[in-house]
Amino acid sequence: MGAPMSSTAPVDKPADAFLQPTDGVAISFWIISIAMIAATFFFFAEAQTVGSHWKTSLHVGALVTLVAGVHYMYMREYWVQVHKSPIVYRYVDWTITVPLQMIEFNLILKAAGKATSPGMFWRLLVGTVVMLLCGYCGEINAFPPWPAFMGGLAGWGYILFEIFAGEAGGTAANCPEAVATSFNYMRMIVTVGWSIYPLGYLFGYLLGAVDEVYLNVTYNIADFVNKIAFVLACWSCAKSDAEKGEALLG
Repeated sequence: MGAPMSSTAPVDKPADAFLQPTDGVAISFWIISIAMIAATFFFFAEAQTVGSHWKTSLHVGALVTLVAGVHYMYMREYWVQVHKSPIVYRYVDWTITVPLQMIEFNLILKAAGKATSPGMFWRLLVGTVVMLLCGYCGEINAFPPWPAFMGGLAGWGYILFEIFAGEAGGTAANCPEAVATSFNYMRMIVTVGWSIYPLGYLFGYLLGAVDEVYLNVTYNIADFVNKIAFVLACWSCAKSDAEKGEALLG
């Protein structure tokens, strides 16, 4: 496989291998890929300005945006060449980035000095695996589409239960205000932001009511919010903690 910005497929016109000013989907892929890379540099740099107990959280967040940025380069190229949804690339991206985001729930609570059990992470991971495996197998017809859709919803629901009513949600309720606020932002992204994906599966794949053009632009915007804003919530909490520490020292 060539580099993300290379082209090996034959085209009638050389210009067809590059972004076209009328191709809004390809442009959105380009914008998101660069935004993810910029966010990666930002989070790695900001990790040097916060307390040591927050550094891991920002480093993991930077990995989320780095992995997404690399995959978006390939997704962009796939769309430019094929003009179809880059399903495999999206699921490979989610397979790496979503578990990293689940780790963030654990890290932000640990940074706040709260005791967390390994079971909390494993429960979130199980929900993630079920959600993504069912979604992918449904979209490639390895599983019957409707049962796969229901299985994916079950995995997502399991994650929501853990971060709202399970150990993660209960621990967050007893955290300092800055941590609790960031935790709330993170789980609202998992609730509201992530709802776009099953809705896209339902209306785009199962019902065929949404064109691939609109579906991919929507997914791209959703990834922008669900990844970058998610990590920004962690960053905001880390900075608030750092500022509070500086005020006490002053």
